Amino acid sequence: MIVSGKAVPVPGTNIDTDVLYPGIYLNIDDPELMKPYLFEGLDPSLRDQLVGDTVLVVGENFGMGSSREHVPLAMKASGVRCVVGSSFARIFYRNCINLALPAITCPQAAQAAKPGSEISVDAAAGKVTVDGREFVAAPVPPFMLEMLERGGLIPWAQHNLSRS
Repeated sequence: MIVSGKAVPVPGTNIDTDVLYPGIYLNIDDPELMKPYLFEGLDPSLRDQLVGDTVLVVGENFGMGSSREHVPLAMKASGVRCVVGSSFARIFYRNCINLALPAITCPQAAQAAKPGSEISVDAAAGKVTVDGREFVAAPVPPFMLEMLERGGLIPWAQHNLSRS
């Protein structure tokens, strides 16, 4: 699985999902309607940078806290194709995979990316390219890669159950 896009860095470390998508909007369940509230408690101007295919670039422990599923859903609806970071909170990371949003840990690539950098991620091979420079990341495990390719945990499970 190869994903490409323009970098949109989200500055900071230990960014909590509560500021990425505040609790007041949790009653919204349509990802298209979630888009206007993504980054609401952090920096709403970040939404304006999500044009076309985007790769979010994040710092350490991104997505800590309540790890709301609304965050990766709103990101995907907003054109985010992948998240590259120094590190992720465990539950946020799995929410991304379960909802078919690749999340790749590669601190060197995250540090090298600037606003608008061209980023390409080969999740299976564990390669992240930033403006032509290649960085090594841990490959996504095969079963998680299959989940991403099938559209997330639910389609993956439905496919595997139908084969039984």
